[in-house]
Amino acid sequence: MSANRLAALLVTVLVLAASSLAQNNEISGTLGRIFVSSQDIQGAQFPNPHVHFGDGLSFSLNYGRLITRRGIFGFTGEVPFAANFDTDLNSGTNQVPEGYRAFFIAPSGRLNLFSGSAVSPWVSAGGGYGLFKMSGHAVYYGPNPGPTRTNTGVVQFGAGLDVWPWRHWGMRMEARDFWSGVPELNVDTGRSRQHNYYVGGGVIRRF
Repeated sequence: MSANRLAALLVTVLVLAASSLAQNNEISGTLGRIFVSSQDIQGAQFPNPHVHFGDGLSFSLNYGRLITRRGIFGFTGEVPFAANFDTDLNSGTNQVPEGYRAFFIAPSGRLNLFSGSAVSPWVSAGGGYGLFKMSGHAVYYGPNPGPTRTNTGVVQFGAGLDVWPWRHWGMRMEARDFWSGVPELNVDTGRSRQHNYYVGGGVIRRF
C-alpha cells in the first residue's frame, strides 16, 4: 500500500472515529417554571400566616456524555443547571423578603430507555449545589432584616422524554426536583428542606 493511500485510509478512519465519538455528547436548553409549595409560618397570630412562592420564568441548561449503551438502555453522565431570576414571595408579615433568585447545579447519572432511538424516555438522579440570593427589600417594600444569601446542598431527581426528528437536533420535555435547603425567609416555617420542581421544554443538540 502506498504512503498516499495509507494516509488517506488513516484520515478516513480518524474522521469516522471522530464522528462516532461526537455522537456521544449533547447539550440542551429548556424554558419552564420552578414550583415551590406554600409554607406555613409557625405560631403566627396574623392574617395570611403563610409564605407563598411565585413561579417566575425559569430555564435549564444541560451537558451530557454517553458513557455506555447496553441493549435498549443507555447510561449518560450529565450536568443539569437550572435558574430562576425572579421568585416572588407573598406573606402576611413584612419580615419575609419580597423575592429571591435561585440557582441549582447537580452532576447526575441519566438512564435512557430506547437509547439512540427517535423517542427515548429517561430518569435521572444526582446531587450538587444550590444558591438562593434574597432581595434586599421585604414584602410591602421595607428593608430585608435578614441575610441575603443561602448556600445549600441539593439532591436532584428527574424524568423526561427526548424526541429526535433529526440526526443532530431533538426536543426535550423534562421535570426535575431540586431538593434543597430553605432560603432565608426570616420566619420559622418548621422546614429545613424544600422541593423546587422544575418543568420545562426545549431543544437538544447532539455532537
